[in-house]
Amino acid sequence: MRPFKNILVIRTDRLGEFLLTTPAFVAIKKAFPQARLVAAVDPYLRELANRIDCLNEVITFSNRKHSLGEILHFASSLRKRRFDLCVIFNPSAELHLAAFLAGIPVRVGYRRKMGFLLNRTIEDRKYLEEKHEVEYNLDLLKPLAIAAADTSLSLNVGRDAADIERKFSLDAGDNIVTIHPWTSDPLKQWPVRRFFQLAKSLSIYPGVRVVMVGRAEETLRSDELFLGHAKNAIDLCGKTSLVELAAILKRSRVLVSGDSGPVHLAASLGTKTIVLFRNDIPGKRPKRWGPWGEGHTVIAKQDLADISVEEVFGKVKEVLSI
Repeated sequence: MRPFKNILVIRTDRLGEFLLTTPAFVAIKKAFPQARLVAAVDPYLRELANRIDCLNEVITFSNRKHSLGEILHFASSLRKRRFDLCVIFNPSAELHLAAFLAGIPVRVGYRRKMGFLLNRTIEDRKYLEEKHEVEYNLDLLKPLAIAAADTSLSLNVGRDAADIERKFSLDAGDNIVTIHPWTSDPLKQWPVRRFFQLAKSLSIYPGVRVVMVGRAEETLRSDELFLGHAKNAIDLCGKTSLVELAAILKRSRVLVSGDSGPVHLAASLGTKTIVLFRNDIPGKRPKRWGPWGEGHTVIAKQDLADISVEEVFGKVKEVLSI
């Protein structure tokens, strides 16, 4: 294996997919410890990606369709950096073309979406759901003869925790239960009102602080359903950056959520999760997309409406020992 000196890893899709690639980033850095490791990510993820210790630099390429001119500009910027290895984790004709035009000597990726522009490829078998997404990402390193000894997720937000406590008036002694009720896919949505019923039930326990989180677009729905309905609770929907959300999850005892990016963010920080899944949707089952690591709870049923508030409440009480 040649001693690569300047390596580019690309994962430009969503939060969860990106985080589940971090063990592969670590494996590459351990295989080539003297190399400079640069990640190309969606701009939304840049600040968070800078908290991954094995990365030397983070650059951006948006997760959208690009014009030919934009692709050529990106390829030109990569050529100037003189990368000698590129690993593309989310197959894309645009990314494959950019890496080829950049003249990167070794280009690793999947044998699809103009995969002929790459020169180290494997078949994309993710649709079969035979293993977890973390394991599929590590499989992509086989053409480089890299095997990972450590497959844990890792993210460094320790320095942000104290700032979060001050900004949002969180007590160091609080047992924080963070709830993320939202999903971009209606098929994966546990009834939102049940999340709020859960928050109300939890908030009556002394020492328990319920924190509701979500993106800005969920603020109005959260205000309507949540404000004033749960004591000792705080609604932070639309009020945090990704790094601030990470710091809140780091401080939490547990996250309750449907299948979503914050689940993998919490798992990256060592925070326990309780995740509600449908187990009948091809491509979206917990075997591939469940929380990675130990200490997590998955409740999976064919119909999410069959998951009761009482069942989820019982799992949270087990984590909190209340």
